[in-house]
Amino acid sequence: MNMKTWKIPILMLAVSLGLALGLPAGGRADESPPPDQNVPWQDARLLAEVLERVEREYVEPVDDHQLLQAAIRGMVSSLDPYSAYLDGDEYDDIKISSSGEYSGVGIEVSMEDGEVVVVAPLDGSPAAAAGIRSGDVIATIDGVPVNTTTLADTIGRMRGKEGTSVKVGILREGSTEPLIVTLKRSRVELHSVTSEMAAPGYGYVRIAEFSDTTGEEMTAQLRALRSKNGAPLKGLVLDLRNNPGGVLEAAVAVADAFLDSGLIVSAKGRTAESKFEMSATPGDDLNGAPIVVLVNGGSASAAEIVAGALKDHHRATLMGRTTFGKGSVQTVMPLDHGRALKLTTSLYYTPSGVSINHRGISPDIETERDPKPPAVPPPANAPLLERDPEVKRAVQELKTPTVSGRSAVSASALN
Repeated sequence: MNMKTWKIPILMLAVSLGLALGLPAGGRADESPPPDQNVPWQDARLLAEVLERVEREYVEPVDDHQLLQAAIRGMVSSLDPYSAYLDGDEYDDIKISSSGEYSGVGIEVSMEDGEVVVVAPLDGSPAAAAGIRSGDVIATIDGVPVNTTTLADTIGRMRGKEGTSVKVGILREGSTEPLIVTLKRSRVELHSVTSEMAAPGYGYVRIAEFSDTTGEEMTAQLRALRSKNGAPLKGLVLDLRNNPGGVLEAAVAVADAFLDSGLIVSAKGRTAESKFEMSATPGDDLNGAPIVVLVNGGSASAAEIVAGALKDHHRATLMGRTTFGKGSVQTVMPLDHGRALKLTTSLYYTPSGVSINHRGISPDIETERDPKPPAVPPPANAPLLERDPEVKRAVQELKTPTVSGRSAVSASALN
């Protein structure tokens, strides 16, 4: 086979790979590297050859740029479900998800074992209203199977102009055929810290996800609850159910609000920047009042950092189901031409030194996964304790001496 028609971009890739992988300067490509150089130089040659064959012999013309972009994307996505190469639009989406809003269906997803899995629907989103839940597998979008090689494609197909509809086919545990759910895209708000009085003297705070402003919003909501109560709170229900995570620093700020001292989270990676510890600063916004944290299988990442810190320091009682188990930290690294690399750089550990990656955090009090709904659903404007049995049980726990005693343990116990 004559291979003298190599295109310049592919030749340049081969040369750059050869240099990067330590091929001898000025040497031939078929020369073996010195024995002490453990480098996959043969793989560099193989990649260049595959690119050339595809570019020349594939049934339809393929652009060199597209081939190289696909090679980069595939290389990064093969590392783990959370690392990704981001083009300009995808990078913009990352920035939006940290601080703004977008038009879509409101589902946080991840790639697990070749499947697009729902981490959690966002509060108030079309997906939440339709009953989509953590653990559902997205199989089709508008009748077309999802692309299991890139998560960005699935996310992009679910987003769109506000008011338009999209049909999402989901597989739920125990089902063999996709359940088709039609969702109308809407403006999805990403700043979602809400609060209300759960009972006289007892507050309720719901954090839907962690964005850049979550710490400030949390402080404002606690201030509003104290004002409504007319006195310091006797206890707090912190709801992290179906919270898919978000900004690490926001999770640390929330945990810090309730801890007077001690380690909140530590992380370990290969570089100096990926190894860090974050600790609480003096001051407890509740002055030691007991806390019950509600969690479930949709509580992930940053939500698990908060839950793990409060549990390990005996500052709160966890109630619900085992959390999702995402114990890794991703760093977004800007690249040329408006693109970026989202790369897993650390594994994080709770204050007791435990990694929850792929394991999750077990609650102190386990509740039923799918409690039987009441025969007559309460109206939307009914009191919180009537609308949500788990919150009702959490308030009951706050009023028991065991929770008060457990919460009163010094946060410095794990220093």
